[in-house]
Amino acid sequence: MKALLIKNADVYSPVPLGKKDILLLNGRIERIADSISAEALRSACFEVIELDAEGRMTAPGFIDQHVHFNGAGGEGGPVYRTPPLQLSSFITAGITTAVGLLGTDGCARSVRELLMKARALEEEGISTYIYTGSYQIPGPLFTSDIMSDVVLIDKVIGLKLACSDHRSPHISLDRLREVSSSARVGGIIGGKCGVIMVHIGGGPNRLKPLLEVAETSDIPLSQFVPTHLNRARSVLEECVGFVKCGGYVDFSTGVAERYAFEGAVDASEAVLWMLSQGADIRRITVSTDGNGVLTEIDPVTGKKRPLIAPVESLPEEFALMLQRGLSAENAVRVCSTNIAEHLGFFRKGRIEEGCDADIVLFDKENRVNDVIAKGELCMKNKQLL
Repeated sequence: MKALLIKNADVYSPVPLGKKDILLLNGRIERIADSISAEALRSACFEVIELDAEGRMTAPGFIDQHVHFNGAGGEGGPVYRTPPLQLSSFITAGITTAVGLLGTDGCARSVRELLMKARALEEEGISTYIYTGSYQIPGPLFTSDIMSDVVLIDKVIGLKLACSDHRSPHISLDRLREVSSSARVGGIIGGKCGVIMVHIGGGPNRLKPLLEVAETSDIPLSQFVPTHLNRARSVLEECVGFVKCGGYVDFSTGVAERYAFEGAVDASEAVLWMLSQGADIRRITVSTDGNGVLTEIDPVTGKKRPLIAPVESLPEEFALMLQRGLSAENAVRVCSTNIAEHLGFFRKGRIEEGCDADIVLFDKENRVNDVIAKGELCMKNKQLL
């Protein structure tokens, strides 16, 4: 039997555990201790691979809960469609769990193709899930209704829709309550989270529709994952009240001014600002919006310009969080632990015995150095294996 032994790791579970050895067997974290002997394991007939993590921060693998891994875009026409992402994009970014979804295009994009891409990535080495639907309501489904999709399709954990955007379906409050209830009950029956991943646009209503659903029904505000909330400071400023009412907020690492998204606030800056306003760190998350595309038109030339959110923005913002003074524990929480807890991935997001062996090791500049996904060493010293 093969065993992977990480030696001398500076472990953040996310709680700092200090220097530990970590034994990985059969895709799980088998043991965490001050010292674990490789020779003792070999004498017990284990084939041992050792990874020396001396001086390296070691954390649970990143979880990207909003990524267009089968391609997105198309708002500027067919040429603006992005192709599917490859496994290497996730591994080099330290992402060991990805949740895929559709975007604006619920017409030419297929949830069936999305599901098959999720299965391919899973077989290649990372954990994957998807949301059914798209911006539109009704959107593309596998079965006759949202609830059945969540209950019957193994990888479907919830619903995707859009609000407060000129591209959103502009459904009534009654209809929003109905589809939210369908996703929630589907999750209850299927043993899943049944969350609703909500694209929040730049429209004047912003988070208001979600607050109204919670106020006028028995659906808790925590059933929603509103995202792109760092797209503008005006949107960000509504997040503190949303969290204090019991909601979660998600900031897009790929939506930043350095990627030409004018007016956007860095996700790392948004997290720190939320904490300065007294928001609960456990209700703040980040995701990449990776491979998503916004097509702009230059007001002078009239030419179209695609803005693509990169997957590698997640480790970049993680490093920026630490650089800007956020504790390593809290940085791990918003990039992994909080997401795992909200989505019901109870064996992910932590370095604990019995959890999935999804682990990232960082170099001294807090860049991704080594990646272990489902117990397999996928990248070592920044070299893909």
